[in-house]
Amino acid sequence: MPIALDFFIKYGYWLVFVWVLTEQLGLPIPSAPLLLTAGTLTATHQLSLPFVLLAALAAGLIADSTWYIFGKRYGSAVVRLMCRLSLESSACVRKTEGVFTKRGSTALLFAKFVPGLGSVAAPIAGQIGMPYGRFLVCDAGGILLWILTLTLGGRFFGDVLKHHPEALSEAAHFFGAIFALLVIGFVVWRMLQRRAFLRSVRMARIEPSELKDLIDSGQAVFVVDLRHPLDYLPDPRTLPGAFSMTPDKLVELSDRIPRDQEIVLFCTCPSEATAARMALRLRAMGINRVRPLRGGYDEWKKLGYPLVDIPTSAAA
Repeated sequence: MPIALDFFIKYGYWLVFVWVLTEQLGLPIPSAPLLLTAGTLTATHQLSLPFVLLAALAAGLIADSTWYIFGKRYGSAVVRLMCRLSLESSACVRKTEGVFTKRGSTALLFAKFVPGLGSVAAPIAGQIGMPYGRFLVCDAGGILLWILTLTLGGRFFGDVLKHHPEALSEAAHFFGAIFALLVIGFVVWRMLQRRAFLRSVRMARIEPSELKDLIDSGQAVFVVDLRHPLDYLPDPRTLPGAFSMTPDKLVELSDRIPRDQEIVLFCTCPSEATAARMALRLRAMGINRVRPLRGGYDEWKKLGYPLVDIPTSAAA
C-alpha cells in the first residue's frame, strides 16, 4: 500500500479534523479534495463515514464559533481580516453582507457552498448580533450539508472503484500525486483569478490627500459611499458630502451622475474591491472621470481627515 494512502487511513480522522479546522480558521487550503478522498475510503470501509462526518463537523463548529465570537467583539475589522485571508477577497464582503440582508440566519445553511461567503458568514453573524443558539443550529446544518455533499460524492466514486478492483489498485498508486495536484491546482487557479481581478482594478486611484485638497478648495466632487449598512454599525460616519448608495442603486441612478465632475467611490473592502469594480462598470457605461479612493474609508479615517455623522435613518 502506498505510503500516502497508508498514512491517510491510519490518521484519517485526525487529518480531516485538523485540515477542516485550519481551512475554516482562514488559511486558503481547500478541504474539498480531502473530504472527497475520505468519502472514497469509506466505500471500502477503511474509514467510517459517521466518524469522518463527526470529525469535520466538530472542526467546522469550533472554527465558526471562534469567528462568531471575534465578529461579535470586533465587528467589521474581523470581517475585513477574513476577506484578506480568503481567496475570494475581492468579493466576499459585499457578497456576504448582501446575502445576510436578504436571507438572515438561513444564509448559513448554504454559506459553505458559495466561494467567499463561507469565509466571513460566521463573523458577520456575530457582528449583527445573531443569537448564538440560532447561529449554532443553522451553522451546524450548513456544515453537515456541505460535508455530506463532498463525502457522499467521494463514496460514490469509491463504490465504482470497489466493483472494479483493478482500477482501485491503479488509483492507489497515484493517490498522493492526484490529491496534491487537486489541492495545488485549486489554490493556483483561485490565486490567478484574484491576481487578474486586481490587475484590472489597479487604475489611477485617487489618494486621500488629493481628495481632501479638492474638497477643501471647494471644487465640485461627487463622492459615493458604497459601504453596506452593516458597516455603519460600529462607526456611523462618512466623508463630508458623500452620498450613501449600494452598488445596485448607483447603477440604477447612473444617468444622474454628473459627467463634468470628479467622481470618487469608496468602500471598506480589501484592495478597494467594490469601489474598483463599480468604477470599471461606470467607465464601461461612458462615465470616465471616476476613481476609487485608495485605502477607502479606513485610510481616510486613519489619516484623521474630517468625517460627518450619517443621518440616523440611513444608519438604521
